[in-house]
Amino acid sequence: MIVIRPAKTSDLNCLLEISMATGSGMSSMPSDLNSWAAKIKKSEESFAKQASAPEGEIYFMVMEDSETSKIVGTTAIYAGVGLDQPFFSYKVSKLVSFSKGLDKKNQMNVLHLVNDFTGATEIGSLFLDKDYRKNGNGRFLSRGRFLMISDFPDRFGDPIFAEMRGWQDEEGRSPFWEHLGRKFFGLGFENADFMSSVKGNQFIADLMPRHPIYADLLPTSAQEVIGEPHGASAPALRLLEKEGFRKSGYVDIFDGGPTVHCQSGNIETIRNVQTRKVSNLVEDREITDTTRYIISNRSSNDYRLVNQSLTLHQDGTVFMGRASAKALHVSIGDTITYVE
Repeated sequence: MIVIRPAKTSDLNCLLEISMATGSGMSSMPSDLNSWAAKIKKSEESFAKQASAPEGEIYFMVMEDSETSKIVGTTAIYAGVGLDQPFFSYKVSKLVSFSKGLDKKNQMNVLHLVNDFTGATEIGSLFLDKDYRKNGNGRFLSRGRFLMISDFPDRFGDPIFAEMRGWQDEEGRSPFWEHLGRKFFGLGFENADFMSSVKGNQFIADLMPRHPIYADLLPTSAQEVIGEPHGASAPALRLLEKEGFRKSGYVDIFDGGPTVHCQSGNIETIRNVQTRKVSNLVEDREITDTTRYIISNRSSNDYRLVNQSLTLHQDGTVFMGRASAKALHVSIGDTITYVE
């Protein structure tokens, strides 16, 4: 059975292998064991604490094939971003000027360095093993985060946003970085990405210009990729758009990838979440309804999700398969949340 659960220290080597496989452009997936250890330690502390407001917590989860104990995917929620160190984005705006004397109008795109998502909730670190990109696993991995946000709304601030990996060429070069970021940092894209994931964003605050940047002064190759996602991110972006996420002119400062966001109450999954009590456990073959639901156990310190069938009863309770209940650590009388 496929289960989503919080990452733990024993997952470290698997997570390091995954980050090596994802390549550059995912700063939340550091190719560094010590950075992974610190991230997982903070995640474990975040799940264990009784949080009543977002304070920079990390909720890092893995998708596990329980039959093989193999880690096949990752997903994460970052609460209260920018509260412990600045979180930077570029806001793309239009500047229009007109000269009556020359009868000429200019319209230019301008990049403003902003901290507009301070205190918001970021979803990210989405990865799925290519052999498991089937049976709705990608959708499960993406939507499972929204079930958690619905289960514990006090832990997460609005809006919910995601930075999509920006466009790169076949050799992994980012035109946006090469013609903008490199000018100020003197680093290759992979080196800057590594520093961001391992050492944080202080170097950005130290070296990035605070004045607006006229995008039209950049080479065409850099202008054309502003707001364009990496090919590998396109499926994840489509899933988020189905949930109600939209672009609004924000892009990543490294690769120019689009940022999408949505108020939590407008996210399609959250709007359709249901809560019921488990009234009986039966053999899985006795669950005749073939509809599959994303199901959570609503336990913050032992959070688990599965994508399985249920039998819904008119009295407002559910029958659950024993295998599903075992995977969720759920017993008769416990309350679950679920969404189709």
